[in-house]
Amino acid sequence: MRLNVQTDYALRLLMHLAVNPDRLITIREAADRFSVSKTHLMKLANAMSHEGFIQAVRGRSGGLRLARPAGEIRVGDVVRRMENDFAVVECFQAGRGECLITPACRLKGVLNRAVEAFLAELDACTLEDLVRANEPLRLMLA
Repeated sequence: MRLNVQTDYALRLLMHLAVNPDRLITIREAADRFSVSKTHLMKLANAMSHEGFIQAVRGRSGGLRLARPAGEIRVGDVVRRMENDFAVVECFQAGRGECLITPACRLKGVLNRAVEAFLAELDACTLEDLVRANEPLRLMLA
């Protein structure tokens, strides 16, 4: 399983904001820091704002900040909202034809449990867990 680029950038942006809780981070600063398109990051920030993860402050001295404390943002919640599907194989996809072996296949159950375990592990981790006492990260993003 692989997370999409949007999820990757969302998690990076959230860590950047969590490391800098006392100041606003501009789109330009975050885009430059991660070598990401400013336009792409603006779209992502808008989506994350709608999902309630970040707050955008408009204006000349505006920027982004976390919408709630880092300890209240679960990595699993971010991944679920940023990923558009967890169909690791064709038979997980809605509207797809049945595979020949579907009636006897045990793989779908195994893969489903694996995805559930993956998400459970992410649910056990908060944004604060990723940044707390992480001095190397703080030095890179402060």
